[in-house]
Amino acid sequence: MNKEQAEGRWREFTAKVKQQWGDLTDDEVLQAEGNIDAIAAKIQQKYGDSKEAVASKLNQLMEKFEK
Repeated sequence: MNKEQAEGRWREFTAKVKQQWGDLTDDEVLQAEGNIDAIAAKIQQKYGDSKEAVASKLNQLMEKFEK
């Protein structure tokens, strides 16, 4: 996978993340810069969910995304 393909897949994934957690702004997602841990931390901060709950939901999204 080349850089452009990886960036495209990341944009697709972050679109799904924003659908799941609608209060996340584009800027908050852009600040993550490809780092899923940064997105998870922002979700925890904004929604108050546990680290485990966020990780579980993100993993579910990733599984659906990879199919």
